Amino acid sequence: MFDFVRRNTRSLQFLLLLFIVPAFVLTGVYQGYDAFVRSGETAARVGDLKISQQELEQAHRREVERVRISQPTLDPKVIESLLSKQRTLDALVRERVLELAARRLGLQMSDERLRDVMGRDPQLASLRSANGQIDRDRYLQALSAAGISPVEFESSYARNQVLAGIGSSVLASATATNTAFDAFFQQREIQVQRFDPKDYAAKVEPTPAELEAYYKDPANAASFQAPEQASIEYVVLDIETLKKDIAVPEAELRAYYDANLKRYTAPAERRASHILVKADKNAPAAERAQAKAKAESLLAQVKKNPASFGDLARKNSDDPGSAEKGGELDFFGRDAMTKPFEDAAFALKPGETGPVVESDFGYHVIQVTGARGGETRSFDAVRPEIEDEIKRPLAQKRYAEAALEFTNLVYEQPESLKPVADKFKLAVLGAQGLRRTPAADVKGALANPKFLDAVFGNDALRNKRNTEAVEIGANQLASARVVQYSPARQLPLAEVTPKVRELLVAARSKTLARQAGEARLAALKAAPSTAHAEPALVVSRTQARELPREIVEAAMKAATTTLPTAVGVDLGPAGYAVVKLTKLLGRDPVAADPTRAQAQYAQAWGDAEAQAYLAALKTSSKVEITPQPVTPMPDAAASAALAAAR
Repeated sequence: MFDFVRRNTRSLQFLLLLFIVPAFVLTGVYQGYDAFVRSGETAARVGDLKISQQELEQAHRREVERVRISQPTLDPKVIESLLSKQRTLDALVRERVLELAARRLGLQMSDERLRDVMGRDPQLASLRSANGQIDRDRYLQALSAAGISPVEFESSYARNQVLAGIGSSVLASATATNTAFDAFFQQREIQVQRFDPKDYAAKVEPTPAELEAYYKDPANAASFQAPEQASIEYVVLDIETLKKDIAVPEAELRAYYDANLKRYTAPAERRASHILVKADKNAPAAERAQAKAKAESLLAQVKKNPASFGDLARKNSDDPGSAEKGGELDFFGRDAMTKPFEDAAFALKPGETGPVVESDFGYHVIQVTGARGGETRSFDAVRPEIEDEIKRPLAQKRYAEAALEFTNLVYEQPESLKPVADKFKLAVLGAQGLRRTPAADVKGALANPKFLDAVFGNDALRNKRNTEAVEIGANQLASARVVQYSPARQLPLAEVTPKVRELLVAARSKTLARQAGEARLAALKAAPSTAHAEPALVVSRTQARELPREIVEAAMKAATTTLPTAVGVDLGPAGYAVVKLTKLLGRDPVAADPTRAQAQYAQAWGDAEAQAYLAALKTSSKVEITPQPVTPMPDAAASAALAAAR
């Protein structure tokens, strides 16, 4: 199977593309999705075709699982957000729109016609037989490797033919391509004068009355609030907790140790150097005898002067890999060397040189230089490890039952966590000053977004009830109870005066910077030829020259009817800039290769035409989303959910 996948990578990529791309292309079901919930039978209608809630949920779960596998570090809350489900619904709507279009255009092909069309597709060339038609066995094997059924693929193939003709019908002339690329990659010479707010801060001296007015302005109230906080107690059920309550008889631990003794024994290894006198096993006897005699002579020299082994190996060994290192082979274990060599090496002690050893490669002079391993760890040393190995599957089995009991107990006895703590011998933990957004240094349940959402949920805050059991990790459940809650509140002016002053000075400094910049811009427009002290820079859309993107975009969008000309740019907190445009230059040399530009231009126009056609099809197909009531949430929780969705 893996050889087949490697041989047909291009075809498999094409097959998968038909299913993956739709999930990312569509962006246009515009009805309000915030009102869309999980209950109800119909999620959407496209003409006379229906998308059921069950189909949406199943498709969304598949998409969530795909993203989890491809991006394991991504926050699950982001994956499962409303925006993620919106994309899933968009993909399903797109399928239905194209299915209707394919039906209207007569693209609901017979098997024979579809196979004939596919037989001409260059992207499926590797699946064709000698007669040019799709080989059914290879075709089915490719679909199976991609996890797609023939019905799904053939239906998707027909749908994609709706847009294929649109995208491929665009013709881009050389003149149109050059005009477009010249405009997009044009270079412009500019001079930039910056007006930084910090240069005007010394001019701002707010009075106490102005500070108070800024503090009381409702538009600034959020800057001077203490965030809501909660003090909680909570419990965590996990595998480690359940393991503590499992006892394993000593006899069972020792039996496990005896049965797995090899696991607790470090493999014996030897470090050796050797000199090889090469002699093929099929060589004439005289030749092998001559090689053996040479090896015996070298052994005698080593015996006489053991320190000479390295020099003798470098000059005489026929093993090029080790000869240059003085015959050194580093550490090796059993079954790493040919058996006669291995037996001889493991029979020697470090520092010993054995008799000449014959192998299929020739004759070896072996000197052992080191030994390690072979020791068996005692039962007492590995007892905790064995106990953990035996307990873990038992705890895993028990967890499945305990999780259900835990979930029911925190719900059925919502006034306290003591019953569930006593039942499972859990420690009741505490946390003070908890906020909706976890601190950077916290871990575990207190850093889990789902857990925090439950803590700050309506029932937990108002009624001081236990939260639902929240899955905070693999084989981990947690529940909390709010002991004390402090809502967000306005801090007294006396506490925040320095911050009020800082923000007011920043706001007025920014205003002064903008006013100075606008005055300079007016002067340049009145007298365009006025000299600009700043150095000239050549910029383009691909060469920003370390300038803020806002400045480059303003320079590239400025009207060029008359030069020089000037434009103003609001840089937000960074102030204001006046950009003087002095020259228009040719295409940026880093722009697209001219030989590829025409194809890229045609492809871009083809994509735009296909998307416009798809938008028109959606309008004519009468896409309807079925809105349903949403369970009310507290204002703060609603704001957090909407922010996450965006």
